[in-house]
Amino acid sequence: MQNLLNDISAQASAEPDKGNVATYIPELAGIDPNQFGIAIALADGQVFTAGDADVPFSIQSVSKVFALALALGRVGDQLWQRVGREPSGLAFDSILLLERENGVPRNPFINAGALVTTDTYLAGSSPREALGELLRFVRAAADDDSIHMNEKVARSEIATGHRNFSLAHYLASHGNLRASVDKVLGTYCHQCAVEMTCRQLALAGRFLVDADDMLALVSIERRRRINALMMTCGHYDGSGDFAFRVGMPGKSGVGGGILVISPGRASIAVWSPGLNRYGNSKLGTEAMELFARKTGWSVFGVPHMQIEGDV
Repeated sequence: MQNLLNDISAQASAEPDKGNVATYIPELAGIDPNQFGIAIALADGQVFTAGDADVPFSIQSVSKVFALALALGRVGDQLWQRVGREPSGLAFDSILLLERENGVPRNPFINAGALVTTDTYLAGSSPREALGELLRFVRAAADDDSIHMNEKVARSEIATGHRNFSLAHYLASHGNLRASVDKVLGTYCHQCAVEMTCRQLALAGRFLVDADDMLALVSIERRRRINALMMTCGHYDGSGDFAFRVGMPGKSGVGGGILVISPGRASIAVWSPGLNRYGNSKLGTEAMELFARKTGWSVFGVPHMQIEGDV
């Protein structure tokens, strides 16, 4: 496993086209795109890393996975009355489907759906209390109390998040937000500003792997549903492409991180700040395609080698 990650990291570092960083969030615009990290946390807790796996980065929309788990824990299947479970086929901040479908977002991983999810776990709490609950969940999943939110990134997103404010106001106009727009957006932007390393993110993702020590965080049925949504909706209008190339549930963020789950085997985190045309990490996607090909861990494929017995 270590040799495989080293090879993937070396290939990523040698790739001349590293994509483009997200410039519409000022705090992300200046990040060096020449960074690449990867970490894998096996179901038994063993961790392997390569590259810049211990450099912290803003997880952005990867946080939607943890927010969804919290919202489902709060209201269960009632959530699906306010947000759908279908791929959008459009950009993550598109308002077109939201208008056509009367203020009900297609899924919880596009921005409009994530605003509803945030509003759900925010219900009855102050933003500080809700964000404290989110951080406690993430820290418990990763077994790491040092994980925090980057206040500069959060403020940068609030100051420039005009499309998200538009989405939130449209949701509110259809009665699909309970809290005020400002309260929801403030909470959402701080949620996206959670800062983690690949090592921390891979460990935190183990709650979706069926690891024995993670069973108390989320039920098996809920874990299955979150993984299904990650597979079909986790990469916005690039979800089908990622499923085709990688074949594992994954959730991306415009900070360049991707959390990938191999059910029953491992949680994988990869990070490279340069994005492709879908807004997903270019090198991260290519690295996961190579990883899936070398391991055979695609949910649609037959393993090519026994990684578990050769670590």
